Amino acid sequence: MTISNQIHPTAIIGDNVNLGQNVQIGPYSIIEDEVSLGDNTRIGNHTTICKGTSIGSDCTIYHSCSIGEAPQDLKYNGEPTKTKIGNHVNIREFVTINRGTIAHGTTEIGNDVLLMAYVHIAHDCIVGNNVIFANLVTLGGHVEIGDWASLGGGVLVHQFTRIGIHAFIGGGYRVVQDVPPYILAQGEPIQFAGINRVGLRRRGYNTDDRQMIKSIYRQYFRSSMTRSEALVQINKDYDSNPLAKTITDFIAGTSRGII
Repeated sequence: MTISNQIHPTAIIGDNVNLGQNVQIGPYSIIEDEVSLGDNTRIGNHTTICKGTSIGSDCTIYHSCSIGEAPQDLKYNGEPTKTKIGNHVNIREFVTINRGTIAHGTTEIGNDVLLMAYVHIAHDCIVGNNVIFANLVTLGGHVEIGDWASLGGGVLVHQFTRIGIHAFIGGGYRVVQDVPPYILAQGEPIQFAGINRVGLRRRGYNTDDRQMIKSIYRQYFRSSMTRSEALVQINKDYDSNPLAKTITDFIAGTSRGII
């Protein structure tokens, strides 16, 4: 059975727009050319979805948002880049998401993401699945956020920085270097503050897993070895463990350094 869409008469719909079933578009919203909206997605009033944006199914975008607008990058010269948003994404009021540049081509948001009011996501960012950003989180360009990461209100993330899976960043802090997986980070300057014990327990990591993660980070951050020496030793001690490999691969792949 086909379910009809509900489009307010004051909304403006561009050319070559692909609407799924049961899509709702509120008053004075603008859906530009070549936009795709999945089934059961709802767009509030006074929101603009810019050209080339793809939004999945069962998403809710509240009023006064700007999704897929041109990047705030002086090198950008109108190249045809994109914004891609997954399924079950909840975007609250006044959120801004810029599309990619030719460097990466796309700004990407995963599935089951919550972006609270006034979040800004700059060009070429990659945000994983099940991520939560509290109010006023701001990402610079080319930031990568791992699955299940949570950022507290007002967190500022420097361009090209990475935040690992299951990491939790306390509210109000600046992040200028990479934050490894599974940890809590807070302070000024931001630093390791233990593992994300509560989050890991909620997501099914058992006591042994959590203890191993804790031991790895104690060795990396708080032993008498240099961090380079600690990383070598961790690789030896946990050679075949996939959780340890997630941590060591992330650390080895840093370009901005680890907090």
